[in-house]
Amino acid sequence: MKASPFQAVVSAPAFSLGVRCSDDEILDIEFLEPRAEVAPKTLLAKEAVRQLRAYLQDPRFAFGLPLAPAGTSFQRRVWAGIAAIPAGGTRTYGELALAIGSGPRAVGNACGANPFPVVVPCHRVVASGGGLGGFARNRSGFLLDVKRWLLRHEGH
Repeated sequence: MKASPFQAVVSAPAFSLGVRCSDDEILDIEFLEPRAEVAPKTLLAKEAVRQLRAYLQDPRFAFGLPLAPAGTSFQRRVWAGIAAIPAGGTRTYGELALAIGSGPRAVGNACGANPFPVVVPCHRVVASGGGLGGFARNRSGFLLDVKRWLLRHEGH
């Protein structure tokens, strides 16, 4: 996907998370198929690993990472709405769209463009009627399994 290497890789029970960062900001976090961990290469990567592991131990953990500015103003509004969903809770694409004055499809597209999954918990946005919806621009396969795992981890 991205050209730059990961500054760290954290292993979770069913997936891994690749972390890209500068010295000062998290640039993105990427879901990966399970793989060996990569030790943090910077102080910020070390802190990101610490916080990601804390979340994997306790789904109520509150992240405090410096995230690089990303996305359009609309995407940032959606991501702010997502960040407000508490652990163990969900919102439908439609509910989130209504809250920010948009449409569900646009919200879904913004969710798929989220560069900071887990930290900005887009897995908490689900389809109406109890379905999962998509995840990271996928409607089946590995990434949907990750969404299921994250929701179960949070007690949903």
